[in-house]
Amino acid sequence: MSVNQQAHAGPPYGQPQPGYQGYQQPAYGGQSLPGAPQSQYGAYNGPMPGYQQPVPPQGYFPSLGFPSKGSPVSLNSDTSSLAPNFIGSLRAPPTSGAPPPASGASHPSGHVAYSQFEHGDVQNGIPASAAPMQRPPASQPFLPGSAPTPVSQMSTFQQYGPPQASVQQLRNHMAGMTIGSTAASAPPPAGLGYGVGPSSYPPTTGAPRPPAMPGPPLPGQTVAGPPSSQPNHVSSPPPPSTMAGLHPGPPMSGLHGPPPPTHPPQPGYQMQQNGSFGQMRGPQPNYGGAYPGAPNYGSPPGPPPPPKRLDPDSIPSPQLNELPPQQKPRHRIDPDAIPSPIQVIEDDRNNRGSEPFVTGVRGQVPPLVTTNFMVKDQGNASPRYIRCTSYNIPCTSDMAKQSQVPLAAVIKPLATLPPEETLPYLVDHGESGPVRCNRCKAYMCPFMQFIEGGRRFQCCFCSCVTEVPPHYFQHLDHTGKRVDFYDRPELSLGSYEFLATVDYCKNNKFPSPPAFIFMIDVSYNAVKSGLVRLICEELKSLLDYLPREGNMEESAIRVGFVTYNKVLHFYNVKSSLAQPQMMVVSDVADMFVPLLDGFLVNVNESRTVIASLLDQIPEMFADTRETETVFAPVIQAGLEALKAAECAGKLFIFHTSLPIAEAPGKLKNRDDRKLINTDKEKTLFQPQTSFYSNLAKDCVAQGCCVDLFLFPNQYLDVATLGVVPYQTGGSIYKYAYFQLETDQYRFLNDLRRDVQKEVGFDAVMRVRTSTGIRATDFFGAFYMSNTTDVEMAGLDCDKTITVEFKHDDKLSEDSGALLQCALLYTSCAGQRRLRIHNLSLNCCTQLADLYRNCETDTLINYLAKYAYRGVLSSPVKTVRDALINQCAQILACYRKNCASPSSAGQLILPECMKLLPVYLNCVLKSDVLQPGPEVTTDDRAYIRQLVTSMDVAETNVFFYPRLLPLTKADVDSDSLPAAIRNSEERLSKGDIYLLENGLNIFVWVGVNVQQGLIQNLFGVSSFSQISNALSTLPVLENPFSKKVRSIVDMLQGQRSRYMKLIIVKQEDKLEMLFKHFLVEDKSLSGGASYVDFLCHMHKEIRQLLS
Repeated sequence: MSVNQQAHAGPPYGQPQPGYQGYQQPAYGGQSLPGAPQSQYGAYNGPMPGYQQPVPPQGYFPSLGFPSKGSPVSLNSDTSSLAPNFIGSLRAPPTSGAPPPASGASHPSGHVAYSQFEHGDVQNGIPASAAPMQRPPASQPFLPGSAPTPVSQMSTFQQYGPPQASVQQLRNHMAGMTIGSTAASAPPPAGLGYGVGPSSYPPTTGAPRPPAMPGPPLPGQTVAGPPSSQPNHVSSPPPPSTMAGLHPGPPMSGLHGPPPPTHPPQPGYQMQQNGSFGQMRGPQPNYGGAYPGAPNYGSPPGPPPPPKRLDPDSIPSPQLNELPPQQKPRHRIDPDAIPSPIQVIEDDRNNRGSEPFVTGVRGQVPPLVTTNFMVKDQGNASPRYIRCTSYNIPCTSDMAKQSQVPLAAVIKPLATLPPEETLPYLVDHGESGPVRCNRCKAYMCPFMQFIEGGRRFQCCFCSCVTEVPPHYFQHLDHTGKRVDFYDRPELSLGSYEFLATVDYCKNNKFPSPPAFIFMIDVSYNAVKSGLVRLICEELKSLLDYLPREGNMEESAIRVGFVTYNKVLHFYNVKSSLAQPQMMVVSDVADMFVPLLDGFLVNVNESRTVIASLLDQIPEMFADTRETETVFAPVIQAGLEALKAAECAGKLFIFHTSLPIAEAPGKLKNRDDRKLINTDKEKTLFQPQTSFYSNLAKDCVAQGCCVDLFLFPNQYLDVATLGVVPYQTGGSIYKYAYFQLETDQYRFLNDLRRDVQKEVGFDAVMRVRTSTGIRATDFFGAFYMSNTTDVEMAGLDCDKTITVEFKHDDKLSEDSGALLQCALLYTSCAGQRRLRIHNLSLNCCTQLADLYRNCETDTLINYLAKYAYRGVLSSPVKTVRDALINQCAQILACYRKNCASPSSAGQLILPECMKLLPVYLNCVLKSDVLQPGPEVTTDDRAYIRQLVTSMDVAETNVFFYPRLLPLTKADVDSDSLPAAIRNSEERLSKGDIYLLENGLNIFVWVGVNVQQGLIQNLFGVSSFSQISNALSTLPVLENPFSKKVRSIVDMLQGQRSRYMKLIIVKQEDKLEMLFKHFLVEDKSLSGGASYVDFLCHMHKEIRQLLS
């Protein structure tokens, strides 16, 4: 049920977003918001180089100015398709009393894609043929003598007020439009009144393209439109409506000035609002024919005149004094006119959420991560395990360089599947082990080709021919498939596991079950805050929930306990003892483990001794005055204990302060905010000593993974302390200014999940590819000792490894490209296993095919990780500029090679990348790349490491948070209220909203919320009595309280970390923090608003093209 997963940054920070620049947006009292710094891009108000402003074309009136309702983004498609640019009748602007021209019913391109109109990739299920269907090319010449193509859709045209243009004017206008389509479209549904039959324009060779629509408003030009009632947001008047055509053919979106406000999708065509009166126009049942007064439809007209084109460069700017008073404060570009993440998510959910995603076809683009869908594995790995930036990759490196689209896969090898999907089967080939290619060592998979009656097989990765082992031989059927094809997971499924033989184990002997060691800081801060007591109480019950294999009665994992401050205390909890014994190691410079027998024990056998120890620890250190701590020796102690026990395992370290005590790995406070925006800023992200990198290397060699729980009250150098958890595949959790009453619930939930989740130990991952591409770069929490093997002491079900591929030869369209990810790991029961994921991709020689099969969410995941690694070695400004430049090149290449020629004033975005600018802007404004004044150095280092191993769903909601209007929730249904866009102007002071980004949940309460709602949700009688200190919502017995709590629980269940709940009252000091996450607005740290950034990107693209 996940709604809109997108987001931004973590706990104690945030900036407010003043209104859009150049747009007097009243703050909630009517006064404007002062103090916002200038965006680094300016407001796109001044004249732009290259925009001329000549005289208006005859018959064009500014008040009828802009097209409104094409698709959520695009106001024209660059395919040959019906795109009427008729902007209303050619008459003077209506006086204030006259209603504006009617809007045509239209249909967002997102809907076109998967409903009646042909489109390339398979949207629901898979086609009968094994070959994937192709979308039509971006533009096709019209061939003389070909059959007339049907008109895809004519918008109805209804007159209001005085009669509009004469029939002759209309007829001339129609004759000037090219009508045609690159794919024969299905007829529109009956009963909606779109009765235009097939066009009988004779196709002419090189028929002129459809006229383009005007681009973004020019300098000094204002977009106007009377206000109307709108769902989903507050008081943002829609622009005047025009007619819009439907564009079949390859999906794409051009952006030219304001398109439509988004509405909840309707079945079939989407209705459009009448610009002046705010109510929805229903279907027009009596309009059975074409446009009124266009009789030459159906009778052969004369040759069409050359197409008219509305060029933005020739559109005049209306002067402010020509506009009615209420239109003057409008922004240059209507925010409703630009691509909306909410609309794209909603469209994908409606189009692709109902059918299972069947993986049998090569190169299929999966539904978005925000869509709730079921996967059926039929030979390719589920998108829950692997997602790619593009599912159709260029055949040559030159083409890849030209497009600048990075080719990468985000792999989550141990991902958790929903209950209705089958876990990977475990295949046991006995002592001989899995069947592999002799040359490249790829594992048997569905793409291997059996030859010579099944006696040999040809490798799909390197083409080497290998003998089939006698025990694995099977005959082939008449199609060349083995007759046991469906009985063997490795021949018919994309993901499966092999039981590894002793050859795959360290020192050629099977591993022992792993161990968990709990290492608790007992310095003054930890004891005084109540943390030590809390951890000990929780562990008593939590140890019963250690991970176990399938149907095992009890977990095989052994446990051990250490406490520390300046020295370390080890505990003997052997089952034969009446009381635990403590041994102190004060020589922290040369760490050793003082006992072997009795340190790591079985929980059930030593239950009473462990319980006694956990009762005693808080009492033993209750009066401590020791404030200093060590850190590196703690990890060394855990590592030595695992070495002595000859097993892999995990250290759970609970730590509170900068380790300044005299010991190896001692750190100094080097926090310096003055380095921000200088060339030395990168040092803030780098560890201050190489000691921890060397320690991490030793940990990985032993399979010792470190999970670190931090409770800082001041700077503690996360960049350095995080090195070992990061390189061993562990996790870091951070609870700044930890307070028992507000933070314990979040910490305990994180600890429970961390201890219980599925994890593989001593893991090595290798990604093999078919000839032509190879894995060249890796991102994530791991260690690499060579160029191919990703090593992790531990790998859990939440971690991803991102892999980038580069060409080393040509690829062929026929054979496509293959990836095989093989992960060797020890399960929590001590079993050595291989998990295999296979994926086949298409290859293309046309750029249009590449741009048609990209996945923006995965692209942003990769770009964020690439940038977050870049800050370690380059100034942040360089990293930001490189990101903007790469995305501008991606979009400019599309514009130059795939979009039809049109005015430079138009911004044309590929359909599947129309959200690239908004999401990229969120990455650029994130705290790592553009910190606000209250973001600490530790916060930035923490977020940098966190994002590096996030999956696509997590980065999606992290950079573009999900914003839900709670007051619109239906208390009687299980569904979430429809999400709204992340901007202050969408908030109403009479409503309550919830914003989540994967780390925090904000509940924002407007000043005018009804008293009854406040009583029902918070149990107090007025706005002023709501407490900001609440960390959970009170449990009240009324439908609204139950509904909101169930929404919060549902969101918490979808995230890998327990989100901190923050109550924000409007006009309260915490509101600044909340506004930091309204990512479409300008940020206090200087980040551009979405509108300004889109204009900046457009300028960059134009510069590249010129």
